[in-house]
Order: sequence, then C-alpha cells, then structure tokens
Amino acid sequence: MNAPLPEITLSAADFGRLQAVANGAMSSAPDIASFLLRELDRATIVERDRTPRSVKMGSLVRYRDDFTRRIREVRVVYPRDADPAAGRISVLTPVGAALIGLSAGQSMGWRDRRGYAKTLTVLEVQHDIEPAGYLAM
Repeated sequence: MNAPLPEITLSAADFGRLQAVANGAMSSAPDIASFLLRELDRATIVERDRTPRSVKMGSLVRYRDDFTRRIREVRVVYPRDADPAAGRISVLTPVGAALIGLSAGQSMGWRDRRGYAKTLTVLEVQHDIEPAGYLAM
C-alpha cells in the first residue's frame, strides 16, 4: 500500500513559474514534467511570506535518502541554473520535483530516472535572499 503524500506549500509566484517550466518541458522530459505538474496540482498556494519553512526555489535543503541513509545538501534551482557538481539541482529532476514544497521532517516517495522507487526525508530547509532573476523569471 502506498503511503499518503505529504502536504506541500508553495508561494503563488513559485507556483506560476513552475507551471510554466513544467509545461515547457513536456516535450523534452514528459515523465518529470508530469511529476512536477502533479505536485503543483496538490500544493497549497499561499503568499510568499507565508512559506517560511517549505522548500521553495533557491532553498538550500539538507535531506536523507531513506534507502541508502546518505545525507545530501542541495539548492533547488531552475533548469538554467543547475550545476549538480556545485550542489545546484534542477526542479526538473526527480529529486528536485520531490523536494519542492516540503518542510523539515516530511518524507516523499519518488522514482529515479531508472524507475526505481525511492524515499527522501527533508532534514533542514534554509532560505537565502533569492538569487537574481528568481523573482522575474
């Protein structure tokens, strides 16, 4: 039996930009774009200042892979800013789409690019001032 999906919260601004990103990726990456759109469809949308604890665009996130127990720290970014070697992962990756909207303590199931079921748990979310361009994508 599948575990219930965790509640997620997104700002109205992130929601609109992420919809555009996901819709734009439907032809090049339909699986991950569809996953991101499903996450957006179930999100609670609030004003930006009401998402203090959830993963938003530009957030620095520490999470645990619940299978390997490996802990990683990544920044969730738009595809154009992705640099996995520098710890910046695109929201159009399975992990990036799984993290968006979660808060510390929440767990989320997702499938890696090979189709294997995974689960991650958010340990900590940090928010910096948004990098240039994130408000006017």
